[in-house]
Amino acid sequence: MKIIHCADVHLGSQMKKLPRDKSDERARELRATFERMIAYAKREGISCILLAGDVFDGDRPFKKDKEFFYGAVRRNPEIAFYYLRGNHDGMESYTEQIDNLYTFGEEWTRYTLGENVALYGIETTAGNCVSLYSSLKPDPNEVNIVMLHGQEGESFGECAVNIPKLKNKGIDYLALGHVHTYRCEKLDARGAWAYSGCLEGRGFDETGEKGFAVYDTVDRTVRFVPFALRTVVEKDVDISGAQNGYDALGAVKAGVAVDTKNLLRLNLTGEIPFIDEALAADVEKYVSGTCYFVSVKDRTKLKIDYSALEDSLSLKGEFVRLALAEDMDGDDRQKIIDLGLKALTGSL
Repeated sequence: MKIIHCADVHLGSQMKKLPRDKSDERARELRATFERMIAYAKREGISCILLAGDVFDGDRPFKKDKEFFYGAVRRNPEIAFYYLRGNHDGMESYTEQIDNLYTFGEEWTRYTLGENVALYGIETTAGNCVSLYSSLKPDPNEVNIVMLHGQEGESFGECAVNIPKLKNKGIDYLALGHVHTYRCEKLDARGAWAYSGCLEGRGFDETGEKGFAVYDTVDRTVRFVPFALRTVVEKDVDISGAQNGYDALGAVKAGVAVDTKNLLRLNLTGEIPFIDEALAADVEKYVSGTCYFVSVKDRTKLKIDYSALEDSLSLKGEFVRLALAEDMDGDDRQKIIDLGLKALTGSL
């Protein structure tokens, strides 16, 4: 059988870095993607969906998000949903009792998914985050899937998954939630662990393809399914050759190509010989029509002719001479000189 592994849906996320109209639209699109995933499961004959935490963005979800989620589960009785709460929705009370919705608690819960296939899950707390590893005892003769929510590593904690402590326990697939990017690695000689990532990138720190994972219990393989309606793309554009703002816009035009449906984080890089505090805003306006939404960060450095300034009798020259005489890290000196020259030119 095949199983969908999904996590970190974050229904109700405010997406605050977007303007209100687009934030509301992205919230609707996130709900739509969740429904499309269910439709995908039906088409592919998948009858189990694992939700490895953070279905909601907070412990007290908005009424409309709860109604949407529990309604989606109820409308699809042929699919079994296994919902393990994460650190964001840890206080959600599972108020809806639905025959095809299965939940977990602070002790290991075991469900039979199919012939010879078992699912184990537990919600980590301060009281069980150490003992849970020794109390997990799956049958080595079964295909064993374990679901947890937390940051992988070698530590113990309420939001931590100690990978070494789960090795050689007869686990075939460790389905994790919490990290918003797909990742799959070998657990031991028998099994693998994976983060499915989130369904949709909700901010500019969630770049790249998003979707869910599909685990095949027969051949024990994991496959990532890119599924997001929109992708958050991050690009660096080096504008070192620009002598002014007009040149910078030309460099951006030559260096940027993005799908109109996607979100773009554009980083301006390189060294430029001028100061323009409005540069990022100008580039945002210039690029805005080419994609769904753009955010521009000016990460350029001021290109300084130190030899010319050192010989200058101006206030700028005196400032540069003092900065060069100080014993400090080169990057720190560059930052100080940049800020100082911006201040002296009235650009701060």
